[in-house]
Amino acid sequence: MSAAAHRPVYTGGDAALSAVAEAIAEDWAALGVRGSFLARNLDTGEQLGFDTDEPVPLASVAKVPLALVVLDRIAAGELDAARPVTVDPRTSSVGPTGLAAFRHPATVAVGDLLLLMLSVSDNAAADALFDLVPAAQADARLRAWGCDGIRVRHRMNHLYECAAGAAGNDFSLALELAVRDEGTGRHTIETLDPAHANAGTAAALVGLLQRVWRDEIASPPATAELRRLMGHQVFTQRLAGELRADMLRWSGKTGTFLHLRHEIGVVEADSGDRVAMAALTRATRRAGLAPDIDLAIGAAGRDAFEALRS
Repeated sequence: MSAAAHRPVYTGGDAALSAVAEAIAEDWAALGVRGSFLARNLDTGEQLGFDTDEPVPLASVAKVPLALVVLDRIAAGELDAARPVTVDPRTSSVGPTGLAAFRHPATVAVGDLLLLMLSVSDNAAADALFDLVPAAQADARLRAWGCDGIRVRHRMNHLYECAAGAAGNDFSLALELAVRDEGTGRHTIETLDPAHANAGTAAALVGLLQRVWRDEIASPPATAELRRLMGHQVFTQRLAGELRADMLRWSGKTGTFLHLRHEIGVVEADSGDRVAMAALTRATRRAGLAPDIDLAIGAAGRDAFEALRS
């Protein structure tokens, strides 16, 4: 089904909130974007969004649940944050940032791998952590915590392995396949299929953020450290794009791969307002760079925050 033909399922506590959700969905559709969006005031419970229960491949957003599982193991004494890990570029995961862009071996502590993974979305750091806590173990822990709408199934490098398997080294062809398959529901690239990918829904991701910010999951030292690390994210062009002010604090995590452009996070105001958000988008046009989509996600974050403030 095309983006134009799709009819979103809206979530809103009243007519005014539903109207904001509808306006966001219309703005995205006009840009050729299918997506899911949810914003929730963590204290009042009011929320707005659309298609919040639709599973979507998470790309690097999957690093947030992985981080929580690793941090919980550190808090339980099962893993040492100071443990050194050597990452060798000859065998590590690919990516444009952090250790993934290094040309020489580097030894980094587990705690700093977490920082690299969440601050600059370092794929090599993430997969070094997956070596310590395999995807199946992370997924099982999420099941035990009741996070049924989030699945962690594979390392980050598997995204690139599957794209290469379908398109060789032609990244533009992989993008073309991703956009084409979005309209058919049959995915040539396995890690773009929600049934096989690291996947989640906007509702499940906002639920996870709510539990992290309210210390209702894992252990308080783990959730506190995850909040701190997410506050170090350097990429602020999406949800945080119009939420940058002295009286606001943003803690988030982006996810980008082929036609996927996501972000989840929490905005906290000096007034006490706390709003968790998840924006999960899939473009229906070929575009390696799409600043207009990033701007639309930022506008959604601003409008949702203003609508949900107490």
